[in-house]
Amino acid sequence: MDRGLAPALNGAKLQRVLLIANPASRRGGRLYLRAADALRGAGLECDIVLTEYAGHASECAADLAPRYDALFTLGGDGTAMEVIGAIVPNGPPVGVLPGGTGNLIARALGIPLSVPRAVQALVAGEQARIDLGRLSTGRHFAIGTGVGIDASMIATTPASWKRRIGVLAYIVAGTRHVLRRQQFRARVTVDGITTELSASVVLVANFGVLLNGLITLGDGIRYDDGMLNVCIFDPRTLGDSVRIARRLVVRDFSADPAMLYLKGRDITVVTDPPLPAQADGELIGTTPFEITTDPLAALLLVPRARTDAQKLDNA
Repeated sequence: MDRGLAPALNGAKLQRVLLIANPASRRGGRLYLRAADALRGAGLECDIVLTEYAGHASECAADLAPRYDALFTLGGDGTAMEVIGAIVPNGPPVGVLPGGTGNLIARALGIPLSVPRAVQALVAGEQARIDLGRLSTGRHFAIGTGVGIDASMIATTPASWKRRIGVLAYIVAGTRHVLRRQQFRARVTVDGITTELSASVVLVANFGVLLNGLITLGDGIRYDDGMLNVCIFDPRTLGDSVRIARRLVVRDFSADPAMLYLKGRDITVVTDPPLPAQADGELIGTTPFEITTDPLAALLLVPRARTDAQKLDNA
């Protein structure tokens, strides 16, 4: 068994669970009844709460979590993080069902994108303790927080694209931003040491493997080591962009003038000019932002079968 994993509820079976679903998410409104049926079909007592406004998932989780063996979320990554952040560090485990556009958390954990299959995998799965990043506002993130191409891509992707083509909408918008190669000045402070440089992307990452193993952001990025990794990419030409993309796909992290990696627990990012920032695919305002690591704060349900990419990430 991989480090940091334990059988669900330490060998005890789940019995009573709560499904917190966001009907306004890309798939949540269509699939919450199907998700509840799948949970009940797995022999669980399942109650449902539908969120009605931003922050409602957090309120429901904080109020209702003590009554249940596990919480399941169905919506985007924002809904999942509202629930996870509301009950750390002592709440029941959370199972993330894919109901949004990017589904970054589900993809990073190897959770199937079919809701019925995701339910089966999580109910039969294991627990994993993972680190979280915490912004100065109190908001938590699981995958990463970034500024530059990734945040601009999220800010400029039309809602109609996301509803129609899902994650492909981000890929189309991201390609446009890569081709523009917009740069900014960044001042990044990690555990008291400041680095100033030009960049196109500054990403504070908790997970190293994304999109079901398609992309690896850097070497040795782990979600359970009590540290966050700052990935700074600064392509000056189209050739630089292509080279960086290839390196992330083939996992080549040898020295490169357009790539820099830093690692620590307390991180501040300042940009000139101030720019939009994102956390787990949700816009969080503009730079600057400050981050603190909360080691092993979140308890999640994960599939028992691990992909090769995830084993490398968690080795």
